[in-house]
Amino acid sequence: MPKSNVSASVIRRLPRYYRFLRELADAGVERISSGDLARRMGLTASQIRQDLNCFGGFGQQGYGYNVRSLHEEVGHILGLGKHRKAILIGAGNLGRAIAQHMDFTSRGFELVGIFDANPELIGREIAGVPVQNIQALYDFCSRKVPTVAILCIPKEAAMKLARELVGMGIKGFWNFSHYDLALDFKGIVVENVHLGDSLSILCYHLGEMERNQP
Repeated sequence: MPKSNVSASVIRRLPRYYRFLRELADAGVERISSGDLARRMGLTASQIRQDLNCFGGFGQQGYGYNVRSLHEEVGHILGLGKHRKAILIGAGNLGRAIAQHMDFTSRGFELVGIFDANPELIGREIAGVPVQNIQALYDFCSRKVPTVAILCIPKEAAMKLARELVGMGIKGFWNFSHYDLALDFKGIVVENVHLGDSLSILCYHLGEMERNQP
């Protein structure tokens, strides 16, 4: 059983474990030690053991980890087998890219609806899902009961729409709107994605590397 109050840093490493273990399994690797896994991931063996011990361990003394079994366990911890229903708001360039290239099924979700206010986009299909008028959102949520919304809309519209979506039963947001949603509702989960922040961090590390070069 997982310990209570698992740190956010451990949780954020879980998808990386899942991805590396999947690659190892696909390559035919049957078992791996914490040391070997650490070298591949750029971590320490102690860190890996501590992280996994938050959820019960899974390794065996002198054997290491069964790759496929550990991959399945991490997927179970992440809840990837539940296939929660998700809707995407905003069918512009970013929304289209996410709908077309994100493997929702392997990440625990099912994309059931896409919405936009632009008449030129309404009626088009993206990854087999038709773009619907945003005005149909309430009726759709009443019928399909999605629990997650992906926001690819301007930040000016995000707060108002997020409140409306909570009223429609949405429990979680994958938020690309550049507005840090701070919702006054219990039980709502928000994952803010700021692509520009990631690029700025890359810029910082490049500067550090250049400053440390002889």
